[in-house]
Amino acid sequence: MFKFFTSLQLHWQILIALVLAIFAGLLSGVDAALFDISFYSVYDFFGTLFLNALKMLIVPLIVSSIIVGIMGIGSGENLSRLGGKTLVYYASTSFLAIMTGLVLVNLTMPGISDGQPIKEIIGLADVPQAISDKVEGKGAGDIVAVFLRMVPPNIISAAAQGQMLGLIFFSLLFGFFVTKLTGAKAELMQNFWTAVLDVMMHMTNWVMKFAPLGVFALVAKVVAVSGVDVFIPLAVFFFTVIAALAVHFLGTLYLILRFVAKVNPVRHYKAMSAALLTAFSTSSSSATLPLTMECVEQKSGVSNRVTSFTLPLGATVNMDGTALYECVGAIFIAQAYGLDLTLTTQFTIVLVALVTSIGVAGIPSASLVAISIILGAIGLPLEGIGLILAVDRVLDMCRTAVNVFSDSVAAVVIGRLEGETDILQGKE
Repeated sequence: MFKFFTSLQLHWQILIALVLAIFAGLLSGVDAALFDISFYSVYDFFGTLFLNALKMLIVPLIVSSIIVGIMGIGSGENLSRLGGKTLVYYASTSFLAIMTGLVLVNLTMPGISDGQPIKEIIGLADVPQAISDKVEGKGAGDIVAVFLRMVPPNIISAAAQGQMLGLIFFSLLFGFFVTKLTGAKAELMQNFWTAVLDVMMHMTNWVMKFAPLGVFALVAKVVAVSGVDVFIPLAVFFFTVIAALAVHFLGTLYLILRFVAKVNPVRHYKAMSAALLTAFSTSSSSATLPLTMECVEQKSGVSNRVTSFTLPLGATVNMDGTALYECVGAIFIAQAYGLDLTLTTQFTIVLVALVTSIGVAGIPSASLVAISIILGAIGLPLEGIGLILAVDRVLDMCRTAVNVFSDSVAAVVIGRLEGETDILQGKE
């Protein structure tokens, strides 16, 4: 039975673990025990262990991912032309995706049920008054503080204290100035950081193998306290994210293809179908990259010069679906805790989601790392991630497909802006 379970794809493993967790939580409750060890304490142990493993990966994963992505731009003419256009596109579409999520989550209010925060239903503890004041009392000065934290006086201390904004800014600068190196030094840095990123991706994939156990423990813990009612508010959150992703995928990106690239969007959707299905099933934009490049070059007709530059970079730094999900998830958790987020605080979430989305590697569930950064930036407990994990895997599959499609749209847009005329002209 164990061999059969491990042979299943990860998303099936997690779905099975989710179903088992519901029954386990309902049967054990909070008080059931075996050999004087409560099942609830076991759930808490393994759930915390899994969250700690995810947090362990934050610093090396983000640093190596950003540096390798920036090194991929190169220098000179490529950096000034292709690099500028590509980064403007990535920043713009990510911002539009975040705003789409922000609007929908404020309309649906998934963290509110019958006019009340759902923290009682889902078993969240009361927020300490200090945290409540920190979140609800934010003003313009706090936005300035966000920018100040982007330039930390001690990068090692910033990493140790979880100040990821400073770490991301440092990594961007480091990657940029690595491109100024030549000869053996440039080759050495390229090989080193690429190797570090490869190691971190393998480590993250290894940690994600334990995701079924982590989801089981976290969901069973919640169900043991609150029962199956926990999934009612999660359903609203789930469909809010799906609706926001659909608007961005079928609306925003469609309009960009039509009016910016001036091509037939339907042809590009068809051309990318194989890559989208692969992205959906693997939840990894990096794993899908070879197929993405093949579809964009062979079916959409973008030159290799453009695809080899924009797509590898996009697989690292362009995460529209992830940025959208981070924003909706953070605001959902804040609503669940009963915190009144002002427009200024929500702008802070938008800003942090935009910045952190570039540091999420194209591997399954890496966005959970970024959400922890956002929660820390607005002063919310990281335990709220456990709630999102219950539905994260399916949403991960959906947002990865959006990430990959946005990368492909970038290649089409940049190709057209570079004067390529054969893109999506009916050549299959």
